Amino acid sequence: MSTAEIIAVGSELLLGGRIDTNSLFLSKSLAEHGIEVRFKSVVGDNVDDIGVAVTNAVKRAKLVLITGGLGPTVDDVTHEAVALITGKPLRLRPRALESITTRLQAAGRPVTQNQRRQAFLPTGAVLLHNPSGIAPGFAVKWKRSWIVCLPGVSHEARRMCAESLLPLLRQEGLLSSAIETRTIHTFGLLEGEIDMRLRGIISPTSPFRLGLLASPLGVSVSFTRSENIQRKQAGKRSVMKTAASLDSLMDAVIAKLGQHVFSINGQTMEEVVGQQLRDRGLAVALAESCTGGLIAHRLTQVAGSSAYVDRGVVCYSNRAKIELLGVPEPLLKKYGAVSAQVAKAMAQGIRTRSKADVGLSVTGIAGPGGGTANKPVGLVYVGLATAQVSYTNEFRFHGEREAIKLRSSQAALDVLRRWLCHVS
Repeated sequence: MSTAEIIAVGSELLLGGRIDTNSLFLSKSLAEHGIEVRFKSVVGDNVDDIGVAVTNAVKRAKLVLITGGLGPTVDDVTHEAVALITGKPLRLRPRALESITTRLQAAGRPVTQNQRRQAFLPTGAVLLHNPSGIAPGFAVKWKRSWIVCLPGVSHEARRMCAESLLPLLRQEGLLSSAIETRTIHTFGLLEGEIDMRLRGIISPTSPFRLGLLASPLGVSVSFTRSENIQRKQAGKRSVMKTAASLDSLMDAVIAKLGQHVFSINGQTMEEVVGQQLRDRGLAVALAESCTGGLIAHRLTQVAGSSAYVDRGVVCYSNRAKIELLGVPEPLLKKYGAVSAQVAKAMAQGIRTRSKADVGLSVTGIAGPGGGTANKPVGLVYVGLATAQVSYTNEFRFHGEREAIKLRSSQAALDVLRRWLCHVS
C-alpha cells in the first residue's frame, strides 16, 4: 500500500481566518484508491517553512500532496519552495501561460505580471491542468517520492484531483491497492457508550479496523480493510468472502446500536428525514427558538425539499411564541420558555396554523449565558405534534453555543426520524 502526506499551505489557516477542508476530501479520495494518508500538516506562507515540511514529508511518504500557495500574490510561494528544495529552478511553461491567458481573456481581463508568475514551474515538472481556475498545478519526482501541488481553492482542487492527480498516480503505479471502508452514522449515544456496546465484536486477528469519530452530529463508526487489487483480481472468491464478512459485521453492529443508527450509506440526517417524509407523502412545519432557523436551513439544503417542508417560524421571544404559534401566556409564565410544556405547545401551534402533517419544535438554552441551576446551559426540549399525538423529548448538551445549536438541530431531526420509522 502506498502512503501519502498532505501539507496545507496558507498563513490564514494558522490565524483562524480559514479552515483546511481540502485535506478531508483528498484523504477520502486517496483512501478509495488505495493510498493511506499517514500525516497532515499546516504551514504558513514561508519558503523555508514549506521546504522543511516537504523535506520531512518525503522521508515518510511516497506521495506528498501540497494544497495552496499557487496564486498570483507575493505570499504565494509554493512554487519557489519546491524549486528550492528539489534543486529544480523555475522555468516559464508556455502551455501554462497559454491556459492562464485564455481563461483571463475569456473573462475580459488582461494578464498581469503577477499572474504570469503562476506559469513558472520547477524544471521538469509535470503540468496539471486546472479546468476550474487560473492557477496550474504541477508534480515533481524527487527522492523516490512524488510532490504534487494543487490550488488551495477547494472546488479547483477537487476537479484536479479527479482529472489530473489520480490519472498520474495510476500511470506511476501508485494505485496498486484498494482500501474498503464502510461507515455507520449514529446519534444519541456517546463515543464511550458505543465502545462498550461494540467491545469484542472485532477479534484481535480480524482483518478489519474499527474507528469511532464523535462530532456534534453524532458518532460515526467505521470499518476498514485493505486488500491488494491484484490479489482481488486473482482471487475473486476471496474478495466475495471478504465482502460477505464485512456485511455480516455491519449487520452485527447495527443490531447492537439499534435505532441510534440513522445512516449506513453516507446520507446526512436531513437527507434521511427528507426521504422518509417524501416516501410517506407527509409535510413538516417547524417552530424554532434556540436553533434560530438552523433546522429549516438544513432541510431546505436538500434538493426537492419543497415537496415536504411546508414552512418554518423562528420564534425567539415569548411574544413571538404567543403571537405566531398561539402558545398561552400563562403557560410561559408558569413553566418558562424552555420547558416540555412550551415545546409541546409550540409544535401543536405550528401544526395547527400550517395544517401540515407534523409540527416540530425546539426550545432551549444555547449559552454561554442564560442558564440556572434548574435549567442549565445545554438544556433543550424538542416537541412533535400530529393530529393524533404530541410529545416532547428532553436533551442535555455540552459545548460552545454553536455546537449546542448544531446538536439541537440534529436531535430535533432525529426525533422526527424516529417517529417516521413507525409511520406506515
